[in-house]
Amino acid sequence: MDRSYRLLNYLILLFALPFALALKFDINAVPQHDSAKYERCIRNFVAKDQLVVVTAIVSGYRGDGQTLNMHIRDAMGNDYGRPKDVYGENRYAFTSHADSAFDVCFENILSSTHQMNPSRHVELDIDIGADAKDWSAIQAGEKLKPVEAELRRIEEVVGEIVNEMDYLRGREQKLRDTNESTNERVKWFAFGTMGMLVGLGAWQVVYLRAYFRSKHLI
Repeated sequence: MDRSYRLLNYLILLFALPFALALKFDINAVPQHDSAKYERCIRNFVAKDQLVVVTAIVSGYRGDGQTLNMHIRDAMGNDYGRPKDVYGENRYAFTSHADSAFDVCFENILSSTHQMNPSRHVELDIDIGADAKDWSAIQAGEKLKPVEAELRRIEEVVGEIVNEMDYLRGREQKLRDTNESTNERVKWFAFGTMGMLVGLGAWQVVYLRAYFRSKHLI
């Protein structure tokens, strides 16, 4: 039952992937001293040694009074590129160095005041793992039939999903072990505290009885 449920989830995710749309947004141009404050970042997660292809289609042209810069980095401090003055269609590929979240950030710097509320339109598409590969080139290089290439792509996508589920299960196991260890320590700490309080109470009773006897009060 559990395996059937997991397989159903894999198939739902698998068939949902081709229908994923690129992210579209506008970013206004601001003076350079405010560019860091108005930086816009898109975050995603990637496993170690996975291929990532970032495709950015940016409106505008060089010399239109705006300068759109990109910065691709991850949460571990790895820097994957800082493209400057980006416009048109641009594609950047890199291989991740660690299991980490990574950000694709944009800043639009105003270089001319002749326009009213200038902005750039960005269409961002991030492909990871099997989706980042050029399957047309693989099909041509290995002389595969279209169906064979598609089945191979699906196999790799399913493999990545299984690996991701295994990773999440491992994280869950580690968190559960930490939680159980913490509960065990809290339990023994509570027992120790209770024993100390009982011992302190017994010592107080013995001490007070001895004190009152020395004063001939009992």
